[in-house]
Amino acid sequence: MVDTLERYAPNENLRRDEAALRAADITWHFAEVQLDLSNAADQDATSYPSVTTLNFSSASGQTFLDFIHESVQEVLVNGSPIDLNEAVLDSRIYLTGLLTDTANTVRVTGRAIYSRSGEGLHRFVDPQDGETYLYTQFEPSEARRVFACFEQPDLKTSYRFTLTGPSAWHLASNQPIVDEVFHENGTKTVVCSPTPKISSYITAVLAGPYHVVRGEHVQELADGEELVIDMAATCRASLAEHFDSEEILELTSRGLSYFHELFDYPYPWGKYDSAFVPEYNLGAMENPGLVTFTERYVFTSHATEAQHEQRANTIMHEMAHMWFGDLVTMKWWDDLWLKESFADYIGTLANDVATDFTTAWTTFAARRKAWAYVADQMPTTHPIVADIPDLLAADQNFDGITYAKGASVLKQLAAFVGEEAFRDAARAYFRKHAYGNTSLDDFLQALETASGRDMSQWADAWLKTSGVPKLRVDYTTDETGTITEASLVQFGTDPITGEAILRPHVLSVGAYELAEGKLARTEVASVELTGESISLDFLVGKPVPALILPNDGDETYAVIEFDPASRATLLGSLSGLTDSLPRATCWASLWDAVRSATLDAQSYIGAILDHAHTVSDAGVFTVLTDQLLHSISFYAAPELREQLRLRASSVLTGWLAQFEAGSDQQMTTARALARLARAGVASEVIDAFIAGENSYQVPVDEQLLWDSYIALAASGRLDEAARAGMHEAAKANPTSVAQNAVRTAMAALPDAQVKEQAFDTVLMARDEHGSLSNDALSATAAGFTMGSAALLSGFEERYWAAILPVFETMSMEFATRVIRGLYPQAQDLEGSAEDNKALNAANTWLERHEGAPGALKRIMLEERASLQRSLAAQAHSRNSR
Repeated sequence: MVDTLERYAPNENLRRDEAALRAADITWHFAEVQLDLSNAADQDATSYPSVTTLNFSSASGQTFLDFIHESVQEVLVNGSPIDLNEAVLDSRIYLTGLLTDTANTVRVTGRAIYSRSGEGLHRFVDPQDGETYLYTQFEPSEARRVFACFEQPDLKTSYRFTLTGPSAWHLASNQPIVDEVFHENGTKTVVCSPTPKISSYITAVLAGPYHVVRGEHVQELADGEELVIDMAATCRASLAEHFDSEEILELTSRGLSYFHELFDYPYPWGKYDSAFVPEYNLGAMENPGLVTFTERYVFTSHATEAQHEQRANTIMHEMAHMWFGDLVTMKWWDDLWLKESFADYIGTLANDVATDFTTAWTTFAARRKAWAYVADQMPTTHPIVADIPDLLAADQNFDGITYAKGASVLKQLAAFVGEEAFRDAARAYFRKHAYGNTSLDDFLQALETASGRDMSQWADAWLKTSGVPKLRVDYTTDETGTITEASLVQFGTDPITGEAILRPHVLSVGAYELAEGKLARTEVASVELTGESISLDFLVGKPVPALILPNDGDETYAVIEFDPASRATLLGSLSGLTDSLPRATCWASLWDAVRSATLDAQSYIGAILDHAHTVSDAGVFTVLTDQLLHSISFYAAPELREQLRLRASSVLTGWLAQFEAGSDQQMTTARALARLARAGVASEVIDAFIAGENSYQVPVDEQLLWDSYIALAASGRLDEAARAGMHEAAKANPTSVAQNAVRTAMAALPDAQVKEQAFDTVLMARDEHGSLSNDALSATAAGFTMGSAALLSGFEERYWAAILPVFETMSMEFATRVIRGLYPQAQDLEGSAEDNKALNAANTWLERHEGAPGALKRIMLEERASLQRSLAAQAHSRNSR
């Protein structure tokens, strides 16, 4: 094996071909991991003891382990020490002379590093009470930052974790504790039961004085047996007063009931813990038995129905992974969609069916699919089944295509083969491949068996191609305005192959009429579009409807290009469309038109200001206010922004009085107004929020208070008195939210010296107090970018020079946050887009760095594409005045 696997450094970026060779050579039997976290509260301690014992067979007698470490003290192979100078090379431990006729036992003793980036074992000190909290995040390849392992998804094994920490701490892993020993030095050691076979990236550890609430789910299985699942919900102790654990446990129990019925396969992981942790890089992670969530889901401020729904959706998404991803796992990251697309689709389905939230699919259409459309129109788009040559590529493939496009396509698949066939295929898939690894063909075989349909053409069209299909309705009329011919047309180009996009769609097309301000559906037809077009006979012989809506039920994945009459109706009468799902579909397609520079930003902004206040769905309303602010700052011509901000400020201030005090719509409006005020508008309203007294009866919670202080700073109105008040507020309630808000506010001050300091702080990921955490870094970068293009332009030359060193010296998480966080996106179009200094610099950088790592080039290509869209939209806005 060593003959085909070269020793090289740095070697953290495991390649697909290396992983395949190792998987063919190794059979992993079990692993024992011992971690001593007793010194975690000592902030001078940079590392902790990590001892791993691996038992495995090797056909070739040689292999390598993965371990990103501070040091390695000893490696024993079948009881004998080996030469560390010869074996240890950066993040790999090379092993030779292994037994080939029986299993080998390798014991690695070393020290692993405490993390501040959210990768590996993250350490957080609570600013409220000084307590230390630890948790792990391993996907896609960070378990090797904590213990030695074979870090690839298709080498599964059983893990037994032994954890040592302070005696008062909550210590947990994937499986229940079976033994606990207290020591005289104030520590304790817990031993967890072995896991079933799982991949390294879904092992997990939790340690700290967490607040724990316990529950129990009892499930009667099909054979009459009773399955008891112990549940727990945990958060930091200082957040306990805000922790609605009963709702979390209730949602978890509902989800377990639903998935047991849907999948007809008992939950295989014993307990079900839900841990809400600080400074989390993700929304959540599906570690079996110990699911981790961002603690942003512990609501310290007013939480809208949309926020509660999103949390429930995340709970269901992660629970779907217990089967799709944990029980049956992809062989390599090319088939990441086999878990993420499925969890996104099934999770939304569960949120719709098993909870009290009634707008799950509406929110999906407005938010998740919008994310997919953006990603799929990037120059870095890729098929749902992607080409992932190495771990760096895998790390960046957790994107809108793998999640939301894949989920949208699976929703279309359920319409294509039928929901029962999809369900039966999933059940057969779990039974056949439990605790194993699969690829696309395995699931397609299950689908073909369940549905009786040949899935190869469908898979080729949907899973192996790229780009967004577009749909429009073409029609002709006679002299009376009667439709004589109508057809649904599919068009678009695959940006990778250059071929026309022709995908099969099962969808509905609706016709609407406008009467007394209301858009009512008068007819709807189910359509199966298999080629470029299909006739819509139900429209022929009738007057042109006020609105023709393809994908009326949001069954498929496609952007709608409205006919002129329909677009005019929507821009003038969107408040008349009261059915939530079609309404969300219409808003989403109009938004895509703005981003594509086929609809001017001021028209879309006007539509939001005229109609969004009638949207009752909290999730869609939040999306629209976000799009309002983004359109003004990035898509409207620079000379129109002041006028647009003034109008938006006036309208949103009016909404504050119109909406019920403390309602979701009022709180969302207030938060949007605070963000709008960064440009100097709505000053009186923001001052009232900070003073805690306002005539609109808006409850000023933690989020709104800090949004207001940030607005005060960014608009140049944070004088000495206001600054003192801000610091006093942070001292009175020293939460992590407050600390990071102060960072953002101080970096947002429109002062060249302040920007200089903030820029350097982000580039170095440290300030005068020491190294920054992931969230502190992003908070500083966010403040830095709040400034005029003129103020920030002086930093652009330094930015382009720093990109490669940052990527080469920082972890993937930090490098991504720095490079994206400081990218000069806020540009004012002056002449043509081609004259823009930042765009030209981006082009030059990419031309000069053709050999840069693929993961870095992807970031730069995507940022440039966003800049190009911004400049193109500004040009269209200017030309449409």
